[in-house]
Amino acid sequence: MSVRPEILFPLFSDLESLGGVGAKTAKAFSTLQIEAPRDLLMSLPYGGVDRKFRASVTEVTPGNVATVEVEILAHRPGRTRQAPYRVDVKDTLTVFSLVFFHANRDWLSKQLPVGETRVVSGKVEAFDGHLQIAHPDFIVKPSEVGQIPDFEPVYHLTSGVTSKLMLRVIGEVLTRVPALKEWIDPPLKSKEHWPDWGEALRMAHAPDGPDDVSPMSSARRRLAYDELFAHQLTLALARSQMRRGKGQVSLATGELQEKVLEALPYTPTNAQRQAVEEITEDMASGKRMNRLLQGDVGAGKTLVALMALLVAVEAGGQGVMMAPTEILARQHLEGLRPMAEAAGVVIEILTGRDKGAERKAKLAALANCDIHILVGTHAVFQEDVEFYDLRLAIVDEQHRFGVAQRMKLGDKGQAADVLVMTATPIPRSLALAQYGDMDVSILNEKPPGRQPIKTVLIPSPRLDEVVERLRSAISSGAQAYWVCPLVDESEVMNLTAAEERFKHLRAALGEGAVGLVHGQMQPADKDTAMRAFQQNETKVLVATTVIEVGVDVPNASIMVIEGAEHFGLAQLHQLRGRVGRGQAASTCLMLYNAPLTSGGEKRLATMRDTEDGFAIAEADLEIRGAGDMIGTAQSGLPQFMVADLEHQSGLMAVAQKDARLLLSQDPRLESERGRAARVLLWLMRQDQAIRLISVG
Repeated sequence: MSVRPEILFPLFSDLESLGGVGAKTAKAFSTLQIEAPRDLLMSLPYGGVDRKFRASVTEVTPGNVATVEVEILAHRPGRTRQAPYRVDVKDTLTVFSLVFFHANRDWLSKQLPVGETRVVSGKVEAFDGHLQIAHPDFIVKPSEVGQIPDFEPVYHLTSGVTSKLMLRVIGEVLTRVPALKEWIDPPLKSKEHWPDWGEALRMAHAPDGPDDVSPMSSARRRLAYDELFAHQLTLALARSQMRRGKGQVSLATGELQEKVLEALPYTPTNAQRQAVEEITEDMASGKRMNRLLQGDVGAGKTLVALMALLVAVEAGGQGVMMAPTEILARQHLEGLRPMAEAAGVVIEILTGRDKGAERKAKLAALANCDIHILVGTHAVFQEDVEFYDLRLAIVDEQHRFGVAQRMKLGDKGQAADVLVMTATPIPRSLALAQYGDMDVSILNEKPPGRQPIKTVLIPSPRLDEVVERLRSAISSGAQAYWVCPLVDESEVMNLTAAEERFKHLRAALGEGAVGLVHGQMQPADKDTAMRAFQQNETKVLVATTVIEVGVDVPNASIMVIEGAEHFGLAQLHQLRGRVGRGQAASTCLMLYNAPLTSGGEKRLATMRDTEDGFAIAEADLEIRGAGDMIGTAQSGLPQFMVADLEHQSGLMAVAQKDARLLLSQDPRLESERGRAARVLLWLMRQDQAIRLISVG
């Protein structure tokens, strides 16, 4: 069934099929992402105006809306056409004015005849000690008071789309809502006390009060669940499609892994062992692996990645690891190389820098299996790069990748397994939205010997004390990072801030003690500055955020972050994770400028109180909201019209479980509930999912 079901035709017709909507209005609607009647149904009100009847305007505080019955006392036109036109009126308790600008006298004397009563509704304001309502939203005869709703829904509007028009067209579309068979699991629906789909739409568009506009109302939760369930069904179909695709059986012998473990100076954590076990099982299963490895800062993802790559090599194949930037690719190489050498495995790097004969030689070695593990940027996916037998592709920091690229990625090998790594702990609801098609392994323990990091908040005026403290720490052998504030969004100004601080610290701590690294430097100069710090030649490294994901310097035990209130939580967490990698007790000093905004205060308090990246990510979601948090546009995160991932996050996990369960019982969606779910996929424009069922 790859044609939209007829029952949905009325919801997908042109907007111009609605009364009073012409080409111009339809164009205005499109700026609100409204292209069809179905989109109007999904555009729920974001608030409401309380227009309940009052005895007097004195019952509400100015700034709020009142609906009152008044007697019209007198008209006071302005001296000029530009001056305000006032109509004095009296309710049961007080006399006040209705004010009109650019007034049409004839119209007003018809609407508000002296001596008669009218019901008016509008925002009450205090002006010169008197109460007034400027341009009331409603003026009706007492017999027509039914025209004024007790609680009026408020919609997102745009130029060319008024509130009146929105209410009218939504009212018309609600009469077209077809009776659809239920796609929600009956026990879940009754447990949650959710209304039927059509009823939920009618309730959501006709709220009785503020509670009905909240994401916790039963109608809104029901409609959000529909959206999340359709999304998770699509991901589950992509997942089963990926798993159905014939995988390779990569059996680990454990021989190379053993060599690496023997060479390690520490014992892996239980979380690392567990993750390696899950990956090894997946690779041996003969089904395509599609797994996410989520690890907190410093939780030891590199070791897990290498163990996974060794499974591919032990099985006679090759592995590739891809990073978003060259600097990260080189760092992976540095991290993996000593361990790979312990196992006697050949590891090589391929980036855009490789040209000519050198590149040719690498490609030949790759095609002959003389290179076992390749590390690189997206250059590893160019047409001429051919593997002898690619079994595992690892993608690092994958938020620049969507589901479609992931499916394409496995195509380089006949049926390469895919492992995605992210160092940014993501709240569960967002991880499910973005990676719901994947199985997840989580590293939430620190490797042994990792020291806890003490975090201290210090107001900026105490900067000199911090410099003094730094001086004594350095003289006893410590090293420190000093991260400069983000100045506006300007690279130039950020640079100036870093250079100023560099000069200041050099004057205070000595010429040779301080190094500088920033985004505008030539790669070679950057490497030189980093190397001097790594080899303990410089004691303090002044940096912009380029070190957020950067080189390990176990001896560095102090992190100073200046202007900490300007950084996001995830960034602060990543920066703090640069220290605490060696034997010494580590400290992170966060310098801030008072007074803090409430968001800034919450962020810094969160950092002071916890080191758990997953707890920090949940707090971040609460403070900033889902859209800001990952920058929805470039994150591959779906845009939901109803679902609100901050307040309805629990629904995402339920939707994922339900979608996977339905597909395991009914892979082709042919049961009664399965057919209803197909209609839902059409309703939610999940065309990719529908294609997957058709080809499945």
